[in-house]
Amino acid sequence: MEIAVIIVFVVGYIAIAMEHPIKINKTASALLTGVFCWTLHALSSQGEPGSVTAELSHHLASVSEILFFLMGAMTIVELVDAYQGFRIITDRINTTNPKILLWLICFVTFFLSSILDNLTTSIVMISLIRKLIPHKEMRMFFAGMIIIAANAGGAWTPIGDVTTTMLWIGGQISTVNIMKVLFIPSIVCLLVPLLYLSFTLKGELGERQNTAHMHTDGHGEKVKGSTTMLMLGVGALIFVPIFKTITHLPPYIGMLMGLGVLWVVSELINPHADEASRKPFTAAGALSRIDSSSVLFFLGILLAVGALESMHILTHFAEILGSTFGDNRIIVTLIGLLSAVVDNVPLVAASMGMYSLEMYPMDHLIWEYLAYCAGTGGSILIIGSAAGVAVMGMEKIDFIWYLKKISLLAMLGYFAGAAVYLAIHHFFLAQ
Repeated sequence: MEIAVIIVFVVGYIAIAMEHPIKINKTASALLTGVFCWTLHALSSQGEPGSVTAELSHHLASVSEILFFLMGAMTIVELVDAYQGFRIITDRINTTNPKILLWLICFVTFFLSSILDNLTTSIVMISLIRKLIPHKEMRMFFAGMIIIAANAGGAWTPIGDVTTTMLWIGGQISTVNIMKVLFIPSIVCLLVPLLYLSFTLKGELGERQNTAHMHTDGHGEKVKGSTTMLMLGVGALIFVPIFKTITHLPPYIGMLMGLGVLWVVSELINPHADEASRKPFTAAGALSRIDSSSVLFFLGILLAVGALESMHILTHFAEILGSTFGDNRIIVTLIGLLSAVVDNVPLVAASMGMYSLEMYPMDHLIWEYLAYCAGTGGSILIIGSAAGVAVMGMEKIDFIWYLKKISLLAMLGYFAGAAVYLAIHHFFLAQ
């Protein structure tokens, strides 16, 4: 039956990767994969369905922590965006020099991604450069660098990337340590392609549109409460790791607390407005706009990986990898490269199943390096990360164009950051 489960998982994985050619949403493939894997596990349990149910409940508890955390974070970000809070930051970028603008855009993206997440940050920054850079070819280079900057920025904080969040919630990494050890490798991952483009980028931005209306509600009026919601939203996200450190409660509790505070404040900003005009600016309205299919995708894929873990398939796979390559650093580097082709969420989930906390304690090299590689390796191909897929859809960037113009730069940044991390780790171990 183990062979059947592996076949179901591989077929499901292929269906997820081939989402666009086969025209089946990856969420549907992930949900079916998760359900079929557990069904086969139950059928092979030799008259002990109760034990399988207990295992499923155990996995669902840890999966739910991630899902509630993500739903809370997505709603907070959506709520801040409804009040156009992010435009307070982006409206201050007004240079017309392409190279200066490239550095500004990349660093705003890098640090914004570390607080929000790489997907949301990419969407916000692409919306900005559409107004700042009318020239299509120039804008595509900026879009490619936004993908690299967003993924690099998301890798070094526990709330910046889904995979880092999974490792943080699972207890594999701690807040202060991951920020301390991955900040320099992540910034190097961005700086290498950024420096190269600084010398090779040619062309003009084009005639800029009038951006005076950007901070309005669409009717020429400024949105009330945008500064308040931005400060509260960013504060709520930053407070989550602090809350976890103080209380030792799961991170989703802190995230739900932050969401509750923003919900109350959003209700108080326009208390006398009618229901129809208030709805887009309420948390209920934000909840209706979050990407629910992504949440269900994570549920399906994490359930499928949980089934493989329960059947000890991942443990056996880890032993095979260990005997084949020997060095875990090589294995994790390859996982990062593989995340350019395959979604990094199931890769990290599988890695968490392959290597336990008993084998490698919190903040071990393998967890830190996995957070970096899975977070930044997806930039090598435009389909390798949620940020890349979003930018591809928004800017209609061709896969082959990205492969020719950006992929090599992203790979150079990936390996440069990896080398810096390993060198720093070796240096500190030597002390």
